[in-house]
Amino acid sequence: MQEVVHIPSARPQGTRKRRLLGFVSLEEVLGSLGGVAPTHVLRARGVSRWEIDQGVDGERITRVRRGVLALHDAAPELVTAVREHARLSCVSAASYYDLWRIREPQEVHLSRTDGVDTACVNHRTRSVPVHPRLPLVGLADVLVHVLQCRPEEESAPIVECALRRGHTVPSFLEARLPGRRNGKARSALAKVDCTADSAVEVVARLILTGAGLDVRSQVPIPGVGRVDFLVENFLVVEVDGAAYHSDRQALQRDLRRNNTTIIGGYALLRFTYEDVIFHPEELLAQVLQVLGRRPVR
Repeated sequence: MQEVVHIPSARPQGTRKRRLLGFVSLEEVLGSLGGVAPTHVLRARGVSRWEIDQGVDGERITRVRRGVLALHDAAPELVTAVREHARLSCVSAASYYDLWRIREPQEVHLSRTDGVDTACVNHRTRSVPVHPRLPLVGLADVLVHVLQCRPEEESAPIVECALRRGHTVPSFLEARLPGRRNGKARSALAKVDCTADSAVEVVARLILTGAGLDVRSQVPIPGVGRVDFLVENFLVVEVDGAAYHSDRQALQRDLRRNNTTIIGGYALLRFTYEDVIFHPEELLAQVLQVLGRRPVR
């Protein structure tokens, strides 16, 4: 009788471990990590060298550099972060935490304790644990870096979104902004009052309060409901999104609301996202023009 010889398979032995983590393929493991990861992280999650070589040779994945692999559709900023041995931070990381942002960043913002690619902005300090899965710094560090780095019309919406959702509290952030060099960051933080429902409302509030006007947010008016802003107790300012009339009924409700506001003795101005973000001077000029004509009561 011929002896049966069992030849060990070259296929990896990490499949069971990977399935215990809820993944099946190399692509799924990479996807769970943001689409890009060092090979040692993949190995720790049950992916073998054999599978990695098969993925690269079969052009299912890309070798970014030695020791770093990525899916073909991985976000460029995440690829940059891992390639630079860094973590995304500031405005570059805000969207991954689902925070409000008024515009796309022009540069990649990273956090690494030493130098990075000169095309990137580096935020070296960290005070909380990093994201457990994606190449991001912790949320509190994202907010601190945003306050230190960006103008208040960019930083305030991001921070206000996080505070409204209860992710942190102002005192926790302020404790990480000591000294005179952080005076501008603390000033921006002080202007976050958690009354806005969107990023564009935060920017509109900054424009109005920055002109020294008395501004109250989310004010209830009888017969009208809550309005975005009541300025100098006379002018109602509403900020509309790109598609605030979903159908004709919504349009009719808005028109009745406008009429009721004016009948109630208030002036009314409505502005779009484009007005607030791209034409703030014109917006403010119109507000001041209306306030200049208010009757003496």
